[in-house]
Amino acid sequence: MSNVMHGRTPSVWPSLSNPHSSQAPKPSAGPHKLRECLPLILILRNRLKYALTRREVTMIMMRRHVQVDGKIRTDPTYPAGFMDVVSIAQTNERFRLLYDVKGRFILNKISTKEASFKLLKVVKKAKGAKSSIGRNPFQTGQAGTIPYLVTHDGRTIRYPVLLALDT
Repeated sequence: MSNVMHGRTPSVWPSLSNPHSSQAPKPSAGPHKLRECLPLILILRNRLKYALTRREVTMIMMRRHVQVDGKIRTDPTYPAGFMDVVSIAQTNERFRLLYDVKGRFILNKISTKEASFKLLKVVKKAKGAKSSIGRNPFQTGQAGTIPYLVTHDGRTIRYPVLLALDT
């Protein structure tokens, strides 16, 4: 696992608990950018205080107790970002990652009903490349393209009904 120097950590991260350490866990590659995410190890260890060390966080993750957006995650440095729902099965708790007024991440406790949906911000709306594959062969060129949109966490939705910069 690679680390990031404390001085290089994003401002949205919490203050790290050990002042003698010069390094912090670096998030894995994933749906959120480095500066717009919080590794699960920091959520479990520094925010929720479910573990004291990195090894304890790894044990919790490998026992498959933690879900992000309904999917079990075993990577302690998985990047959780804005509007992600973090669920812990053993404690029956769910949290949504939001920003506070100063732009830092906070964990907002939510109900089961709220955890069932996720708001997404539309970043880009476009049409696919010119193609006739899988479509009507008489519709070629721009008429045969498939519209799609991209959200803030990297999801691609085909045949959307939304506009750009919508939620």
